[in-house]
Amino acid sequence: SHCHCTMCRKAHGAAFGTYAQVRKPDLRLVQGEALIAAYESSPGIRRTFCARCGSTLQWINTARPDTEDIALGILDDDPEVRPACHIFVGSKAPWYAIGEKLPEYPESRP
Repeated sequence: SHCHCTMCRKAHGAAFGTYAQVRKPDLRLVQGEALIAAYESSPGIRRTFCARCGSTLQWINTARPDTEDIALGILDDDPEVRPACHIFVGSKAPWYAIGEKLPEYPESRP
C-alpha cells in the first residue's frame, strides 16, 4: 500500500528504507532489548526504534509471524546479502531514479 513506502521514507529520512527479511529463529538479540521501543505505524505493522538514539530497527508485519525485517543501516558489518528486488515502487519518492537492473514491484513482492 502507499502508506508502507511513505512511512519507510519518513522513518529512515531517506528516499527508501533498506531492510533484510530475517526468519525469527535466526534472529537473536544479544543486548539492549530493554531499549527497543515500538509503535504501530499502520494496522498490523509494528516499527521499532532505539529509545536512546532513535535509530530505526525493525519492520514487523503481524501477518508474517515467522519473519521480521531488519533495517540494514544499523549493521556494523557487511550482511553479505545484496538487493534482490525493489518493492513499493508505485509510491517511491518522485525525485529518486532507480538505477539497478533488478525486478521492480509496484507494491509488495508477490
